[in-house]
Amino acid sequence: MKVRRWTAAAALLLPLWLHAQTAEPGSPRESTGLIPLPDLAEGSYQGEQGGLYPGGRNTPPPAHLQAGLAAAKSVVPLDAEGNPAPGGRIVFVTIGMSNTTMESQAFLRLAGADSGINPRVALVDGAQNGQTARITANPDANFWLVVNQRLVAAGVTAKQVEVAWIKQANAQPTAPFPVEAKRLQADLVATLHNLRGQFPNLKIAYLSSRIYGGFAVTPLNPEPHAYEGGFAVKWTVGAQIAGDADLNYDPAKGAVRSPWIAWGPYLWADGVKGRKQDSLTYSRADLGTDGTHPSAQGSEKVGRLLLEFLKRDPTARPWFARAD
Repeated sequence: MKVRRWTAAAALLLPLWLHAQTAEPGSPRESTGLIPLPDLAEGSYQGEQGGLYPGGRNTPPPAHLQAGLAAAKSVVPLDAEGNPAPGGRIVFVTIGMSNTTMESQAFLRLAGADSGINPRVALVDGAQNGQTARITANPDANFWLVVNQRLVAAGVTAKQVEVAWIKQANAQPTAPFPVEAKRLQADLVATLHNLRGQFPNLKIAYLSSRIYGGFAVTPLNPEPHAYEGGFAVKWTVGAQIAGDADLNYDPAKGAVRSPWIAWGPYLWADGVKGRKQDSLTYSRADLGTDGTHPSAQGSEKVGRLLLEFLKRDPTARPWFARAD
C-alpha cells in the first residue's frame, strides 16, 4: 500500500486551490463553513486573527472608545454654515454601492416610522448603484457630485454632515486572500480621505462589510470575497487604533485625514447556518435573483440591523436617539 505525501509545493498551492473552489460562483450554497469574525474571535482565517478589533476582541479598546464618546458629544445640530445651532440639523449620510443604497432606503423607511429618533437628525442616502470602493476612492468621481445633490434635495448642506455609514466592496474580485481585501482596505482609506475633504465637520464614520454572498450566481462579489471584505474593515479600523497618521482624527496629533472610525453593524453570517453572536441568518429569500444584491426582505433585515445599532451603540445613541 502506497502512502501519499504532500510535497512543499503542493502544500503551498492548497490554499489557492481551496480559494478557487470556494469562490466559484454559479453553485449557490446555503452555507460555506466560514466563521463570522465575531465568532472567530482569537481564532484565525488564513493566518489573520478574527474578531472585529485588535486582539480578537469585538469591542473597541478603551482609549479608542473614549475618543469615540468624545466625538459623539461634539455631534450637535449645525446651521447651513456648520455653526452650532439648536434649530440646526445633524446629517447622517450613507456611502457605498448598489447593495448599500438598497439597504439605506430600507433603513430610511424604518427610521421614518421610529418615534425614538432625534428629530434634529437628517438621514440622507448617498450610496449609488455601481459605485464601488474603487470609485469612491477617487476624489474627482461623479459620485461626490451626486451625494451633494442629494444633500441639497434633502434641504441640508455638506457642512452639516457629521456622521457617515460606509458599506463598500469592489466588483469581480478574483485574487486569493489577502490581495483583494488589501485593495479594498486601500480604497476604504482613500474614501475616508475624500469624506473628510467633502464634509469638513464629519466627526464619526461607521464601517460595515458585505452580507452573505454564498447564493451568488455571478462573479460580481461571491464568497469568499464577501466574507473576506470584513478583514479590510478590521484592518482599516485597526490601523487608526494603532495611530496610523493616514487615518488621524485628532488635530493635536497632526493633520486630520479621517473622522474617528469604528465598526458599524457586522452584517455577514454563514447563510442559513447563521452566527452565534445573535443568530442572524440569510436564506435564499433574502437575496435577489443574482444572489448578490439583497431582496426587499434582505434589505429590510440590514436596515433594521443598522437602525438597532445606532439606537444602542454608545457612540451613536447620544446624538441619534430622542432625548428622554
